[in-house]
Formats: sequence, structure tokens, C-alpha cells
Amino acid sequence: MVQTRGYGSWPSPIDAALAAANDGKPEYVGFVGDEAWWTEPRPTEAGRRALVRRGRDGTEQSVLPAPWNVRSRVIEYGGRPWAGAERPEGPLLVFVNFADQRLYAYEPETPGAQPRPLTPLSAVGDGLRWADPQLHLDRGEVWCVLEEFTGDGPADVRRVIAAVPLDGSAADDRAGVRELTDGAHRFVTGARLAPDGRRAAWIVWDHPRMPWDGTELLVADVAEDGTFGPARIVAGGPEESICQVEWALDGALLYSGDDSGWWNLYRLDVLGTAGTDSTDFAAAARPLCPRDEEFGGPLWKIGLSWFKPLEAGLIAVVHGVGATALGVLDPETGEVVDTAGPWTEWSASLGVHGSRVVAVAASPRTAAEVVELDTATGRARVIGAAHHDPVDPAYYPEPQIRTFEGPDGRDIHAHIYPPHSPTHAAPDEELPPYVVWAHGGPTGHSPLVLDLEIAYFTSRGIGVAEVNYGGSTGYGREYRNRLREQWGVVDVEDCAAVALALAAEGTADRDRLAIRGGSAGGWTSAASLTATDVYACGTIIYPILDLTAWGSGETHDFESQYLETLVGPLAEVPARYVERSPAEHADRLTVPFLLLQGLDDVICPPAQCERFLARVASEGRRVPHAYIAFDGEGHGFRRADTMIRALEAELSLYAQVFGLNPTGVPLLELTK
Repeated sequence: MVQTRGYGSWPSPIDAALAAANDGKPEYVGFVGDEAWWTEPRPTEAGRRALVRRGRDGTEQSVLPAPWNVRSRVIEYGGRPWAGAERPEGPLLVFVNFADQRLYAYEPETPGAQPRPLTPLSAVGDGLRWADPQLHLDRGEVWCVLEEFTGDGPADVRRVIAAVPLDGSAADDRAGVRELTDGAHRFVTGARLAPDGRRAAWIVWDHPRMPWDGTELLVADVAEDGTFGPARIVAGGPEESICQVEWALDGALLYSGDDSGWWNLYRLDVLGTAGTDSTDFAAAARPLCPRDEEFGGPLWKIGLSWFKPLEAGLIAVVHGVGATALGVLDPETGEVVDTAGPWTEWSASLGVHGSRVVAVAASPRTAAEVVELDTATGRARVIGAAHHDPVDPAYYPEPQIRTFEGPDGRDIHAHIYPPHSPTHAAPDEELPPYVVWAHGGPTGHSPLVLDLEIAYFTSRGIGVAEVNYGGSTGYGREYRNRLREQWGVVDVEDCAAVALALAAEGTADRDRLAIRGGSAGGWTSAASLTATDVYACGTIIYPILDLTAWGSGETHDFESQYLETLVGPLAEVPARYVERSPAEHADRLTVPFLLLQGLDDVICPPAQCERFLARVASEGRRVPHAYIAFDGEGHGFRRADTMIRALEAELSLYAQVFGLNPTGVPLLELTK
């Protein structure tokens, strides 16, 4: 029997501990021989990333015990941290360990074997970091992106493609690492070696561009001694984003670029012979499947993959408005045959072996799983991290895909999660509270998948609206470019438009609206609280709050000039940085807020929060708020205990502001 109780006060079996235990998803899938391997989160093991393999007997096995943490810090967001190869004597694994960022080799089936370092430590700055390893056993080395700090500042860094010997001879001596590129570009991806071993291709870009603004695709001949010849640009430019490159089995280049306004796949034929004067490329790349949808995405991590060449010339592709399908593309006809199944969102992580494709997928009813597609039969099945309902799925939210009208009639895409419980309902005359979720990035996207953090709120009677505001990915370059020089304007307006539309149509209570977000979403939340009167409170998580400081060196190198596009050139429009910064407008803040921050965050450092709070206090007004800082957490919370405390604190904030009565939630003490 359904009981009647006010919104936000419904009992739910989805508690904060359950949500934390199910946080995160598998990443970086691949094959070692015919076995699928991947990384997956361990929130209850201090937030480490474990490397997992699916054995030939069908069981999942952890390759490395705790505390080994397979995770790279290149560009701080990381990249592919492992590579493996099958050999007659057993598999060889090369991986990055998070604690020291060294590259290690490990033979998991050799009795008594332990990981052995391949690269040295460095006393300079944040040392040596590695990402996107590519094993070349015939050469006795692994090619990686090397990020080398040359000083103590975040911008004192260089990046090259480097070859590391597998025999361990470079473990103590930086000189043993062979650099393959000259460091002329600020950012590089890993090199992909052509099937004949005579050419290599990779992607580069430089400040102030971000990789979704414009990149170049480079190709160089590879000499017999393994050195690279002069590199040449064969595609891309300042206004074309190439996000991935691979070699087709016949030696042609395949890449995903957005010259058409959408990330689509292209083929660039190679003419002539490597190492001769006749080496050349076709005059123009040929689009393989021109569509107004994405076959790529933002390159936030080094080594993401939206496509992989298959045998017989076919290509496995993740595509859609967003990344909603896994398909097999016939490049001759442009036809794509999509995988059948319940999954509605696919990650930018693919591995292939023969006719098999391994990927990561989720849906509104299932968390992220490792899925294998047999392209010979068309059968797709879950092979790892299988979703198991930790509670009755009747408590899961039932999302709606909505498009709202914003200022100037522009479309705003959003996912709406109404309050939902199988056991409770609210009085007929009551409207529910809603929390607007602003995603990070801001060049990012909120996926339509099962998220127990969202279910934590909806199952208690609090609605959630995920807004893919202007600037989000998945809807083409024009939609993405709406945020150029408009950060703090378009994102704030779009979130407010969705919140007010929900209230106007009678879906949400106008007096009980909140906003929350992390990173760039934390910025949007703070900017919304200081620039609008839409929300009754907000949760601000590891945010950017002071644009001038953040754009003047108070962040890491990768995003250090991101604001040049999002806000405008700092040297030309310094007043704009001041006018839009929430830290400059503490006097406008009138509603309660919760501020959550990791003390080890080098992307959005604690100093941003501390200055903001000092200015709130200096105004002499009594705005109820709470600040919780977490030791050992960086940008993005990974530890179960952190996530539990943060989620319970957030619910307590809404309960106090909205007049809710949730059970079993510790009271958040608000400074008044």
C-alpha cells in the first residue's frame, strides 16, 4: 500500500553508503591475447583503480592487489594507464602506478613475480608521468606520452612521445628513455604505428586551444632504428578538432574530426612508400559516414577511443547524439549496424580482437558494465562488472529526455528525474522540490544512465534536473561553441530557464529549487547563486570561484588557458573576469550553501574556496553555510567515506532549507 508523506521525507533503501559503493565505472578496456582486461573503481579501497581481467574460465580476477592503483596523472585528468600483450611464456603487463607515477612491468602468471619499475623517479616538480602505453615487443620497448616537469610551477612542463625499454635499463636513469618527438608542441597524444611499422601518427595542439577547439594530425616516417623522421601535418587546424587517429589494416589513416560541425569519421589514403620522396597523402580525406551526430568527443584524457578498426575493413564505432550506440561501420557503404541491447550510453573506450569488440555501456536501469560484441554473430553480452540491483529497481528514477526553450529561443537539452518511490507518494496539493545538476567540463555532457546518487534524492521525493546547457558536447560544434566567451552567462541562463520552466508547468515547487555541481559545475552553481534569484540554496563542489586567479596560474597546465576561450583573453577583458567571478560578489549571496572541497586538488585548489569564504565573512551578513574539506581527496571524490559524508551533508542542507524530514541523515551544522 502506498503511503502519503511529504516530498523529501520518503524512506528509501538507497542510502549514502550504497550510492558511494556503486560510484564510478569501468574504464580503459582492451584485450591481452583473447582475454578482456579493464580498470574499475574501488571506493572502499581508498578510491584506487584496480586492473581486472576476465579469465578463460569466465571469472573476473584482479590482476594486482591493493594498494597498486592503475591510474595516470598526465594532464591531471590522466589517460590510458596500461597495456598488455600475450607471449608464449604468459602475458606481459605494463602499467602506471598512481602513487609514484612510474611505469611498471609485471608478468602476472610468473610464480613469485612482482611489478618491476621501468622508469625513474624525478626530484623536479611533480616528476615524470606516463600515459597511453603502446607495447612494441619486437622493438623491446613501450611507447608512451611522457609528461616531464622541469620546475616547481604548474606550467613548468614538457610533453613528448617517448620509448621506454622493457628490460628495466631506464628504471634509474632518465637518459635511458628515448624521445621520439621534439617537444615542439605543448600537448601530444600517444603514437599509433602503421601496420607495416614504417609510419607513426599522433595528435598535437597548443595553448590557448583546448583539444575540442582545434588540433593537428601529424605523421612521420619511422626509421629502422626506431627514430622518427620530420613530422608533417596531414589534417586538422585551429578550428578543426581531431580527437582520435588509428591506422586501417590496409595502411590508410582513419580519424575522427569535426570539420563538418560534427565529429565524423574520415579516411586519408597514403600514397607512395614510406621513407622515399614519393611518400604522400591523398589531397583530401573521405568522410566515411557523414551524419549530424557524433563519432567522437572531447579529449579530456589521453587515449580515449570512439572507434577501432576491425578485420575485413569494418570499424567498431561509438556514435549518436551523445554516445548512445555501439555499431559496426562499413566504410565502403557508410552503413552502420548498431548493437541490440538495453544500453543507451557508451563510453569512449573500445578494444578489439579478431571479430570481438569490448566496450563499456550503461542505461537508465543499469550501471556501467563491460560488454562484448561478437561482430560475426551480432551477439552482445555482459562479460564484466555486471550490474546487479543492490535494491529493488522499483526505487530507480524514471528519467525523461526533454528539450526546453531558453533565451533567444535557443534549445536546451536536459534529463528530468521526477521523484519516484514504489511505497510513498506526496499529498496531491504539494509540488516537489527540485535540484538542478550542472555537469563539469564545462565542455562535457550528462549521460542518461543509472546513477545511485540521483536515485538517493529521487527515491526520497526530491526531483533532479540534469541540464546539458549550451557548451555541452554531444550536439555538434555549434551547440558547443555557444559557451565561447559566455561562460557564466549561457550556462547560468540555461540552468535557470530549465528550473523556471519546471516550476511554470507545475512540475516543481518554485520556492524549493536548488542547484549543485562539481568543478565547472561548481562554478555554474556559485555563479547562479550570486547572479540570479532562482534558487533557495545550492551545493558547490570543488569549484572555480575566482577567474582572475585561476587564469593567472592557480591551476594545472592543461586548463591554464581554457578561460581565454570560455571568457575571453585575460589581457584584453580583465574586467569581465572580475564581473563574472562569484568570489567578487559575495555581497549578492543571500541563500544557504554547502561548499565541498578536496585538499589535494591541484585543478581547483582549496585557495579558491578559502578566499570565497573570507569574502562572505567580510560582508558581515549571516548567510547560513557549511564548508567541508577532505584530506587525501583531489579533483573528484573517490573514497567511500568522503562520498558518504558529502551526500548526507547535501541532503541535510536541502532538508533544512526546504522543510523536509528525511530519516537517518546526520544534521549538517550551518554557520549563521
